[in-house]
Order: sequence, then C-alpha cells, then structure tokens
Amino acid sequence: MVKISISALAFLAVVAGVVLSAGAALAHASEQGFVLLLPTDVYIAAGGASVGLTVVLLALLPPGAAEALFRTVRLWPASAGFRHVTSCLTAGLLAFLVWRGFTGSRDPSVNPMPLFVWTVWWIGLVTLQGLVGPHWRWTNPWTGPAAVLARLTGARAPWRYPRRLGHWPAVGIFVAFAGFLLADPAPSDPARLAAYAGAYWYVALLGLVLFGPAWMVRAEGITVLMRIYARMAVLGRFRGRVAAGLPGWQVIRLKAPPLALAVFTLVLLGTGSFDGLNETFWWMGVLGVNPLEFPGRSAVIGQTLAGLVGCNLALIGAFAGCLWLGERLAGTRRPLREAFCLFAPSILPIALAYHVAHYLTALLVDGQYVLKALNDPLGNGASLLGLAEFYVTTGFFNTPGTVKLIWLTQAGVVVAGHVIAILLAHALALKDTPGTRRAVLGQAPLAAFMVAYTVFGLWLLASPRGL
Repeated sequence: MVKISISALAFLAVVAGVVLSAGAALAHASEQGFVLLLPTDVYIAAGGASVGLTVVLLALLPPGAAEALFRTVRLWPASAGFRHVTSCLTAGLLAFLVWRGFTGSRDPSVNPMPLFVWTVWWIGLVTLQGLVGPHWRWTNPWTGPAAVLARLTGARAPWRYPRRLGHWPAVGIFVAFAGFLLADPAPSDPARLAAYAGAYWYVALLGLVLFGPAWMVRAEGITVLMRIYARMAVLGRFRGRVAAGLPGWQVIRLKAPPLALAVFTLVLLGTGSFDGLNETFWWMGVLGVNPLEFPGRSAVIGQTLAGLVGCNLALIGAFAGCLWLGERLAGTRRPLREAFCLFAPSILPIALAYHVAHYLTALLVDGQYVLKALNDPLGNGASLLGLAEFYVTTGFFNTPGTVKLIWLTQAGVVVAGHVIAILLAHALALKDTPGTRRAVLGQAPLAAFMVAYTVFGLWLLASPRGL
C-alpha cells in the first residue's frame, strides 16, 4: 500500500511538472487592470490534462490508495491555552483599526483599516487558516470579550440557539459580506469600512452573549468560514493531539456536514469564481460596458449582486446535477441530499486554491503597503521597523520573467487544488460506496466537472480584466 501511494505521489509530481514547465506561452492578466494580451492556451491545456490524467490514474489504482495519501502523523498534545487573552488582544487591535478608519487618512493605501481587513485578514489570515492550521481559536475577536463579560456578570446565555436554523444564518451573512466586497461602491473607504466592521463586531458579540457558543459556530459567518477552511489545513486536531497530513486529511476523518454547511462550501467556490469573473472583459461585454471606460461600481450594483447570486445558484445546480447523474450511473439508491453533503467538502481545495491564486497579485502589492502601515501606524512619521526609505514597487509586473513566474505560481496552485479535490472525492466515494467499480462510475460526472472547472479557473486567471 505504501509503495502504491509513493507511485501516486510521483505521478502527481510529474503531471504538476507538465504545468510548471509548459512551453513558451507568455500570457497573464493580473488584478486591477494589469493586462498582457499574450496567449495562455498551452498552460490551460496542460492544467486540464494534468487533472484529467489524475482521474485516470485513480480509476486504475487499487482500493485504499487514495485514502492512504491522507494518512496523518500525530505530533504534540493539543492545547488552546491563552486563547481568551489573544482574542481580547485581537479585539483591541480591531478597535484601534476602527478608530484609525474614522480619524486617519482617507487613502486606503495609507490607512491601516482597509489594509488590515482586506490584505492581512481576508487574504493573509484566511489563507493561513486554510493552508497551515486553525489560528482562529486564538485570533477570533469575540470569544475573549464574551468570556470577560461572562466572568464579570456571572450571567449565562439567556436563549438557546434554534437548531432548526442550523448554519443557514452563516450562509446569509457570508453572501451579504461577498455582496459588500464585490458590489459596494467603496468597500475600501476607511471610514465606511470602519463603520461596517465596528457594527458587525457588536452584532456578533451580542449574538454570542445571547445564544452562547452555538451562535459562533453555526450563525456567525466569519467563524463558520474559518472553521470550514480549517478542514483543509496541514495541521489539525486528532484524538487530543496536533496532527499533520496532506491538505484535506481532516475531511476524510470528519463526518459529512449538514446541508447548510455543504451549501456554504459551494458558496465559497461560487463567490471566489464570480470575484474573478466580474472583472473580466467577457463579463463587461455581458453588461454592455466598455471595460476601458468602466463607469464605476455604482453603475452596476444590481447587475453585480444578480451575477453573484446567479453564479452560486448555477454552481450548486451543476454540482447537484453531476452527483445525481453519478448516482444513476453507479446504480446506488443514495438520496441526492446525502450525496450532496458527502461530496461537498471535496470542493474545499478548489475554493481555497482560487482564493490564493486570485489574490496573489494583490498581496504582492498591498503587502508592501501593510509594511509601511506597520512602520508608521499612527501616521506621524515614525519608523518603527526602520523602513524610512521604503518605497512600494510594482516593477515585477513590467518584465516577462517575473510575470511568467507569477502566472505559473497561480496556475500551479489552481491545478494542485483540483488534484487534491479529486483525490478527496475519490477517497470519500470509496469510503461510502461498496465496490470500486460503483465508486468510480459514481464519481465520473463529478470528476468531469472538476476537470472542466480547472480549465475555467485557469481561463479566469489569464483573462484580461477591466476593473
């Protein structure tokens, strides 16, 4: 079994190399209107082929080979010590950022409020949660203040969270957050963002005080987001100890999520996909807008919100349709809802990969502004990090070599996410379906869907953007 696993890993390394060494295609279009109109067909074809070959390999491997890749190594005893202390410190940092949002510069590249919300948290900390380990236990800004309030008042949560609501409030909150991110005319305006962030912090804290921890793990959209992505991390908890394994190992060991949480997982992917799609020239053409004379977000708010909802509904429908067809091909009698909940977590690697790839260029630029903000957090000319002569550069967008490196990194991340997703889906199918033949037949439509989505994702990365 170990020998087979090593062979599978070697194969995946080879097909990944096909993507990373594909011939001299020279295109890339990063965020914020950076466009190089050069062909990317070779990279896209290589990425789709590598994922397709992975599907073929898994169909030929004996049972248990895919699941063996997700074996874990148990490390040290798990602990959540000082998490209330660090939570209070995070809440204090948020309060400082809100204050600076109202009182600091209105320039979002200078004011630390939008820099820390969109770059440090939304790009950096979400990625860290999904790739490395669940830091949200310590960086959640609500659990510590709620514990302090409970300690001072001696009061317990007066209400019980309604079980029938499940995770649906979290789905609604995340969709609202995505709508603000993608459709609001000025989501990076420091004062506007500070007002929304401050109000949301108070509302979430109120929910935690009134309903207890159940509110945080079921209804609070940001925490549910972080808990879902934690299932993809290399590090996690297993039988009282910290364990490590291939990204996705926790998905294999956890039971299937409830329907609302499964839908949340699909919404993560749909939102990330639309986040890239709504900036493309193609989408501008659908809206009838000249991408080189974009009239501003305020002119397309309704269309953007409709596109966000429509993209998510289309993805959920396509995913459910592939599962329905797979169940018919395999001859199983599993209800569609059960299959949807079982296989939805296999989408997580794709959603996380899109998040990382889509925001890589933003991180390269805005990360430099974050360093400048850390160097002078009060805007009074201080140089806490000794970066008095630090200048932000975008020179790496001006040379073919660095542009090609950025594109290859993004493409490699996307392909790796799809390969892991197929491995997960295959392992979940074999775990829950009797017989290898039935499992492979049942997974075939879903695998085809993932291959097609690989090509779509690489096209998104390479498409010219108009925002």
